[in-house]
Amino acid sequence: MKRDVLVPDGGFAARLPQGWRHALGAISMLWITTGLGAALTFLTQALLARELAPAGYGLFASSLATITMVAPLAGFGLPQYWLQVYGVEGWAANRWLRPSLRFIGASTLLTLSAVTVWSFTGATPDARRILWLLLPVVLSILAVNLLSSQQRLEERHRAMASWQLMIPGSRLLVATLLLLMPRLDVHFVAAGFGIIALCVALLALPRLLTMLRGGMQLHGHGQRPATMPDAVPPSMTYLWSQAWAYGAEAVLYPIFFQISTVLLKYLGGNAQAGIFGIALGVMTAIYLIPATLYQKFLLSKLHRWAAHDPAKFWMVYRQGSIAMLVSGLLVGAALALVSPWIVPIIFGEKYQPVVKVLMVLAVCVPIRFLSTAVSSSLLNEQHMRYRVFAMGLSAVVVIVLNALLIPAHHEMGAAVATVIGETSLLLALYMGVRRFHSDKRRAR
Repeated sequence: MKRDVLVPDGGFAARLPQGWRHALGAISMLWITTGLGAALTFLTQALLARELAPAGYGLFASSLATITMVAPLAGFGLPQYWLQVYGVEGWAANRWLRPSLRFIGASTLLTLSAVTVWSFTGATPDARRILWLLLPVVLSILAVNLLSSQQRLEERHRAMASWQLMIPGSRLLVATLLLLMPRLDVHFVAAGFGIIALCVALLALPRLLTMLRGGMQLHGHGQRPATMPDAVPPSMTYLWSQAWAYGAEAVLYPIFFQISTVLLKYLGGNAQAGIFGIALGVMTAIYLIPATLYQKFLLSKLHRWAAHDPAKFWMVYRQGSIAMLVSGLLVGAALALVSPWIVPIIFGEKYQPVVKVLMVLAVCVPIRFLSTAVSSSLLNEQHMRYRVFAMGLSAVVVIVLNALLIPAHHEMGAAVATVIGETSLLLALYMGVRRFHSDKRRAR
């Protein structure tokens, strides 16, 4: 079956083996589309920041961060678990699809209910309506994550890229309308984001139902068997027992990464949350560089190689770690150099405090790039339980440090807490690799 990748023609690329050319084409295409998505997101962020001012943007950013922190509860790691189970079982993993449908429905209902309860019991009055308007974002994140896992297993990289461009492209339209009609406010933005999210979820629904009924076109495991072997579908209880670690990590990561913005709103104010939210948006765009390579392109392959080709698995691990550290140092240095003059141009002089925050967060770039590579060797159920521990520990570090530093140092305190949290995560992941793989690495 022909895969939708772009293969460079001519020159150096033409002299590469066919497998390398296909890989280079897929990675290039993913990075181009990811870069375009990051540019659209960045432009949207800049327009919203300029039109809403720090206080209004902070209210919106902290509300959106709240939604995205709890959104992974819907599906609770199932998209990530699919990559592992299909990598090991191949076509036989279709037996997991039927209980997956029930699991998705139950977890999504619980997530929407949790946000609604929080809006009445814990949210401030100015955030309550915005949280309601942003509720469909939970559905769109779930839909895109499920489709992304399917398309990675099928190695349909172009389709995956187009779906992941849909949301940032549509959100830019909302920001443009706000620019053209300045009387509109933060509630219009929240409503626009919510409508976009609902449309994305509805567009994805037919494809998701086809997939969950066995329509997966799996790549890398040979042709689909004419008759599938008899296999008893696992129960929801057993599915939960196998997938919970993936779900816990999926929930803990946005808490670890975005809790500073939320805590700044409640411990500081909307304006401080807006300043840090801009800086975090810049970091999000930068972190797409390693995420594109490892999560969109390599992850399904790493699961397959870990089970069936360990030599290739460890070769990719070693070379990838070196490449990520070097590129992270270069990108971090570039961020520190360009921030002082690019931030005022894009966001305006009222966001000048963002520069100092980015100068601190630039330290995180090589740390995050390297931790992405290191974590790629921790893939199975036992490893995932350790990753949950590592992510949970780092999230606690970030929360405690934010609580201690924000009252006195505001957004700069949140930045320092983020750097220390990223460092603790890298150290914990490295200790995990030594714990689980030291003998195997010495044997290679």
